[in-house]
Amino acid sequence: MYSNGNKEQNSLLRKAELFIRQFYKETCMDGIENRLSDLRQEIHDTGTYKHRFDELAFGAKVAWRNSNRCIGRIFYDTLEVLDCRDLSEPNEVIAALEQHIRTATNEGNIKSVISIFQPSHPATTEQIRIWNSKLIRYAGYRTADGIIGDPEEADFTEVCEKLGWKGAGTSFDILPVVIEMPGKPPIWFEINPDIILEVEIEHPDLEWFKDLGLKWYAVPVIADMVLEIGGIHYTAAPFNGWFMETEIGSRNFGDEHRYNILPEVAKRMKLDTRSDRSLWKDRAMLELNQAVLYSFRKKGVRITDHHTASKQFTTFCKKEADEGREVMADWSWIVPPMSGSSMQVFHEQWSNQVKSPNYFYNNPAWKKDVGLPAKSSCPFHINSKLTHQT
Repeated sequence: MYSNGNKEQNSLLRKAELFIRQFYKETCMDGIENRLSDLRQEIHDTGTYKHRFDELAFGAKVAWRNSNRCIGRIFYDTLEVLDCRDLSEPNEVIAALEQHIRTATNEGNIKSVISIFQPSHPATTEQIRIWNSKLIRYAGYRTADGIIGDPEEADFTEVCEKLGWKGAGTSFDILPVVIEMPGKPPIWFEINPDIILEVEIEHPDLEWFKDLGLKWYAVPVIADMVLEIGGIHYTAAPFNGWFMETEIGSRNFGDEHRYNILPEVAKRMKLDTRSDRSLWKDRAMLELNQAVLYSFRKKGVRITDHHTASKQFTTFCKKEADEGREVMADWSWIVPPMSGSSMQVFHEQWSNQVKSPNYFYNNPAWKKDVGLPAKSSCPFHINSKLTHQT
């Protein structure tokens, strides 16, 4: 430790050493003492340190492995890491984000990808921020007759409009991406529509389903979380997997506070909606999820179903146990929002302790400018719950 008693540097050094020791242990590499010596000197001289690419890639993958809310962690080691840390101009960041979408889309055979931009420095609050929750997301317009589009994005849509963006006003307008570079005002840009793969939703048996005019984007790129590796915070590190059908059918389309399609599906199915006891919601939701699965597979876009994903998570847990690692998980997120008790994960229990490296929620950058409240229990700020995987 440092004789000057710098608490911040001491804390960073502890986290950095724990991560580096984990990296060398799991990769069976030699030379750890030289690396630790260099790391200590770098933190002493600069107040921070830079990950080598192999450390960065390892940390991003382990962060996925440690993500308590993700059911698809069995694929964590396939994550493709794009190192964007040397980019400092907005046009460079924009180009990198579009390249991320191209790489991840992969002509429908979706690949797991993360683009990691420069981290925040411990001594400054300046950092790269992507204001969007997802790189690709549909706008929500408030009108006198209700919201057109995605209600969950209504606030952010208004923020984009205040910045100068204007959408077409349909139910499926792609929002612009808003980037805030250190010390500069936010800028927005529209993603090249030619690189955004969307799937029009139809049903294998119900011909009228296509008349609903539903569609969804192929690649779910989470854009506003913080990647923490060994005490270093990457505040711009968008990453993606691929969809599980219930994310679209049950939640994006089915939730009352989202597109709320279930009543219209039930009406066209001629179901009795006068009472929940008729289970009309369940029957409509089943067909909605069936339509999503069918449409993605017909289009040749990678997607998984909730039963397959649950079996894969059970296999992941067994593999981790074989490696002597305990899986941490948030039960409420792991169990799919449909047919829960028919799957093994429903009957399991896990500790929900948060490990490092990991991905953490951050307070949305745009809310500070529009007077909206930030999340009250952001895990990024709950250090007491953060432990290190060893």
